[in-house]
Order: sequence, then structure tokens, then C-alpha cells
Amino acid sequence: MQDKINIEQKEYPRLLKEIGNDVPKQLYYKGIWDPKLFDKCLAVVGARQMTSYGKRVVEQIVGDVAQAGITIVSGFMYGVDAAAHEAAVRSGGRTIAVMPCGIDRVHPAHQKKLYADIIDHEGLILSEFSGTMLPSNWTYPKRNRIVAGLSQAVLVVEAGVKSGSLITAGYAKKYNRKLFAVPGPITNELSQGTNRLLQHGAELASSAKEILDFFGVPALSEVEGSARSAIPEGLELNIAKELRRESLEIDVLARNLGVPVAELGTALSLLQLRGAVSLERGKYYLC
Repeated sequence: MQDKINIEQKEYPRLLKEIGNDVPKQLYYKGIWDPKLFDKCLAVVGARQMTSYGKRVVEQIVGDVAQAGITIVSGFMYGVDAAAHEAAVRSGGRTIAVMPCGIDRVHPAHQKKLYADIIDHEGLILSEFSGTMLPSNWTYPKRNRIVAGLSQAVLVVEAGVKSGSLITAGYAKKYNRKLFAVPGPITNELSQGTNRLLQHGAELASSAKEILDFFGVPALSEVEGSARSAIPEGLELNIAKELRRESLEIDVLARNLGVPVAELGTALSLLQLRGAVSLERGKYYLC
């Protein structure tokens, strides 16, 4: 027996019911159906081949938004979708994964742990398709309309000019949803789509504040970057100042600071343990 909500039922999400001819007649789900989960929803979409920049943006912005009580909605694909779900779970928030396949299929299959984590943290898995139906080219855009339809606002993190995320952005405009986009480097092809959205009226999102202001919800903490606030004076503070400007390799950082690599390595290791910095592809980033 599959759990299902029909459009005639009062528990059916109000916003989704308002998308006209696009509205799905039923939703299959896994998890505990809580109507409050749909009160304030932010859709987060972006590139599957997410860059380290995109990953840090999702971790910082989406984590803070979810922690403030906003439900994160996304499409469960690898890349930005999965990172958004993970950020919500890690922050103690709740998230809804809208699948492009049958409700009994985990897709992508390698994300079974994330699938279980979403349910374990009082989130939902949704699909308009029953059973173990495989995803197809036409099911992804159909899923995207539900992602946008459930949400008061849509955030696009990284997208190329032909990205499927722009389909979701198109639905956001069609349904009169608020559209946010994260700017990116003009040299990065995954920023071309988001930068174009900004040129055509999307609101720039550089932090959780813009999004929380839209929802009328205060952030749980007024302190910017809890990890950064844990950085003490001295060498570690100077490291933070350098990494705020740009990510750096350890030898470049040592040269800029005028300290031995061995001493710098010890300080960086301590900062990593505190979650204040991360190492990706040979470069250190401020979290």
C-alpha cells in the first residue's frame, strides 16, 4: 500500500494546488505527512557538476535558511540538489525531495543514505509517479514544476545557459514565485545561466539574509559565520584574512604570511578540526 495524497484532500499543499493546469492530481510520498512542512518552502536548484564554489554557497546559505525553519525543496539529483538536502539535514532543518521516478525507486541509487536521512529527519520524499517507474527525459521537467510549485521562492545556485535549473526558474516566473540567483565568476560557464537570470530581474542572493527577509523570518544567530567567530587572534586570524580574499595553496599562503610551511600546516589543521577552513583540490577555503 503506497501512501498517497489526492488533490481533493484538504492536506494537499495549497500552493501546489494553485498552479493551474500543471497541478498533479496525486502525490505519492514516503515519510510522515505534516501540512506544516509546506508553510514556508524554498526550492534550491543548480548544476549537477557543482563546483567547490557552488558547494560552499549551498552549505552557507541553505544551511542557515533551513536552520531558521524554512523547508528546503529540491530534486534529489547529485550536485546542488543533493548538497541542498544534505545542508538542510545537517542544520537540523527539514527538506522535501521531489523524485523524477516512481516513489519506490531511489534515484540516483548511490544516494540511499541521503534518501533515508531525509525521512529520518522528518522530511518527505515525493513523486507523482507510483511504483518503481524509471526516470526519463520527460519526467525531469515534470518534476521541476512540482519543485517550483511547492515553494514560495526558488534559489538558483549554479547553472549553465542550457541547464535544467533554468526550467525550474521558468516555472517560478510562470507561477509568480520569488526568484533568487547566486552570482558567479563570468569566466565560469556554470555561472552564465545564473548571471543571466540576474540580468533579467532575479534578486541577487549573497547570503541567507536576503532569503530570510523575503520570508519574514529572522536568522537564528546574528553572528556571521559561527566557525569564523571561533578563530582567535594571531596566526589563525591572519590566515582567515587571507582566505577571505581568495582560496590559496599552502605554499602561497605561507609566502603571503611570511611563516614556515610546517608552522602554517599545524595552524591549518587546527582550523580544519574546528570546521573553520576546508581543503579542496589542493587549496584552502574559509568555511
